[in-house]
Amino acid sequence: MRFQEAGLSFSTSVLMIPRKKPGRLDDVRSNGWLDAMKSSSPPSRKVQKGADVEDFSDDAKGVYSSWMFKYPSALNSFQKIISHAKNKKIVIFLDYDGTLSPIVDDPDRAFISADMLSAVRDVAKHFPTAIISGRSRDKVYQLVGLTELYYAGSHGMDIMLPIRNELYTNGSLIKSTDQQGKEVNLFQPAREFLPMIDEVFRALVDKTKEVKGAKVEHHKFCASIHYRNVDENSWPIVAQCVHDVLKEYPRLRQTHGRKVLEVRPVIEWDKGKAVEFLLESLGFRNSHDVLPIYIGDDRTDEDAFKVLRGRYEGYGILVSAIPKESNAIFSLRDTSEVKEFLVSLAKTMAKQEI
Repeated sequence: MRFQEAGLSFSTSVLMIPRKKPGRLDDVRSNGWLDAMKSSSPPSRKVQKGADVEDFSDDAKGVYSSWMFKYPSALNSFQKIISHAKNKKIVIFLDYDGTLSPIVDDPDRAFISADMLSAVRDVAKHFPTAIISGRSRDKVYQLVGLTELYYAGSHGMDIMLPIRNELYTNGSLIKSTDQQGKEVNLFQPAREFLPMIDEVFRALVDKTKEVKGAKVEHHKFCASIHYRNVDENSWPIVAQCVHDVLKEYPRLRQTHGRKVLEVRPVIEWDKGKAVEFLLESLGFRNSHDVLPIYIGDDRTDEDAFKVLRGRYEGYGILVSAIPKESNAIFSLRDTSEVKEFLVSLAKTMAKQEI
């Protein structure tokens, strides 16, 4: 069977071809991978959606109230955000999974709703808007389909810019065409790793093919191994499979997301670097001229939150229904609150333009 190109996934639960078992599970127990997998995996969706804080125990209510004091609701703080944006240009950065689309068991079915799509479109009418995702850039574009946005896939290692943007002229930009045939610039700092990621993707598919529920995705500049549908008793096997593959690739590293292990190049690049690159590409070298707002839910978004807290004095907004430490300033509970926040931004700007 031919392997899929970047952005498509390969379900491993249907292949039962005999294979060599992974190495000793002591490897991933001793290096802390299993602990990291558990800590980066939120409670089940039923618990997260469990609706009201009133349903929590008294202790849980206290913890949640303290957390909300530290990371107040971006909706309740909306006027403060707007006031801080006076005489500045707002730039919006959005994660995709868990931010514009709810987390679902099958990542191929993480569709954006019509209402959310409308909210993003309206925001993009008033502010430069970018989606920065761990997915491949092509896959994110396929899911969203709005031509007026900037797209950065593979955790910012694959950024598409308008052809008029000539800030980086040292050979880092590649001329290409988008899905409509328009000329664009691509910034791909990890381009040399493409053949290596292809090899690793094939190796991971082979290694995990007997692990029921495991799913490997090719995101062009990185690969993801989802264990959301894997029995927790088999998580060590998944981790060991990844460990065994990476032993042969010292220039690649493994990171953790929400019930996903990700393999990416060892380069100094992440979502925070992508945010800096996009802001400078948009002409905002002076941090006093811009208010960047980044909305995301995952550990990989923390690099962007950190950048915004520093030089640009922007706002990171964490999407989470459960307390957890973050570099964000504000919080939103779920995708419905993200939509409400975006709608409020667009409406406020529309009123100011009347």
